[in-house]
Amino acid sequence: MHRKNPVSFLGQMCMLKAHRILMVSDFFFPNFGGVESHIYYLSQCLIKLGHKVVVMTHAYGNRAGVRYMTGGLKVYYIPCRPFLMQNTLPTFYATLPILRSILIREGISIVHGHQAFSTLCHEALMHARTMGYKTIFTDHSLYGFADVGSIHMNKVLQFTLADIDQAICVSHTSKENTVLRSGIDPEKVFVVPNAVDTAMFTPVPTRLSYDEIVIVVISRLVYRKGADLLVEVIPEVCQLHPNVRFVIGGDGLKRVRLEEMREKYSLQDKVEMLGAVPHAQVRSVLVSGHIFLNSSLTEAFCIAILEAASCGLLTVSTRVGGVPEVLPDDMIVLAEPTPGDMVRAITKAIEMLPDVNPHDMHLRMKKLYSWHDVAKRTEVVYDRALLCSNKNLLQRLQRYLKCGAWAGKLFCLVMIINFLLWLLLQRWQPSDNIEEVPDIHMHEGRQDTGVSDS
Repeated sequence: MHRKNPVSFLGQMCMLKAHRILMVSDFFFPNFGGVESHIYYLSQCLIKLGHKVVVMTHAYGNRAGVRYMTGGLKVYYIPCRPFLMQNTLPTFYATLPILRSILIREGISIVHGHQAFSTLCHEALMHARTMGYKTIFTDHSLYGFADVGSIHMNKVLQFTLADIDQAICVSHTSKENTVLRSGIDPEKVFVVPNAVDTAMFTPVPTRLSYDEIVIVVISRLVYRKGADLLVEVIPEVCQLHPNVRFVIGGDGLKRVRLEEMREKYSLQDKVEMLGAVPHAQVRSVLVSGHIFLNSSLTEAFCIAILEAASCGLLTVSTRVGGVPEVLPDDMIVLAEPTPGDMVRAITKAIEMLPDVNPHDMHLRMKKLYSWHDVAKRTEVVYDRALLCSNKNLLQRLQRYLKCGAWAGKLFCLVMIINFLLWLLLQRWQPSDNIEEVPDIHMHEGRQDTGVSDS
């Protein structure tokens, strides 16, 4: 008699259930960036697939409390203020009561944290594991191994991922980096790329004239994004190609250096500085140009490249991180992060322009990158997480002990205190006393997988 494989059968059962997901990060709207866009678009597509999605982030100015976004996406702006670079102050335990309340009220089954640099993400994943919830972590950045900041961040990541159920990286290069930094089992790490809203980023109906070649740069003007490299590249390109003009959108600490360069070489008519560009206006800036220039010194994926390609721009980028994985060879010219190689790559891109068809490029991007595809692939990761067995406190402490001779013992102490505080909260405010909120909409045909923290 034929028997069903119990694992595959359980996996099929999970696919029929609607997940109840809490996305957690310090980085979300009204702030703009790659992580913010990723969480928003992924959440919207998961809602369309029939799952319940709630977002938790810190307060932004007067934006605090509960807000609703498109598609019924519910956002908790908890009363914590940003401390440094939009991150909240690390408190270890202060976020436990409010997180527990949100998890119970919303009937959450999976906690999905985003970005290694997010304090709120690390604390939420730590508390969620203490309470027995399934946890997923998505890494959006690359970090080194030598400087003090990276060493500290890598140890924090090792602590967070020691007891994680599954992890996601946005490129294969990012996966290798995360595995090396955290020591997580590679089999737990999935590669799910970013995507682009091709309906928002469309090319202009008619081709632009090639009498003047416009090179667009939209980036935060900081060291990591290669602003210092731009200072050296732009004068050389303007000297070699008199018909080239640069349009630079973005703001940051290095903006002063770019303005000084413009004054030094008298390039006021060749270099236009737009300052910070609202996300709604990015497309109008992109379609004014022929070439998109990315000078980042480190990049896990780079959504900006996708947006530019969807608008029909040929891309010139530094060959760093996961960038070589993003676009086909005929849509991007890669260069080493040196001024000479960047200038040669821009020259090559100018020569390729007559063969570029913006509308064909847009159609190809529509097929290559879709947020609906990203959501379906993330859904598989959620299903895998539900198959992971829960460990008791002693089993979990054994994982933390492996994080280092001294660090392992410190991590164990942190988790024991966290567990005791959770037990205290259970007695002070039992789960039954926390009112569950009704769901706005959940697609029919999927079952509820909400869990309690008891």
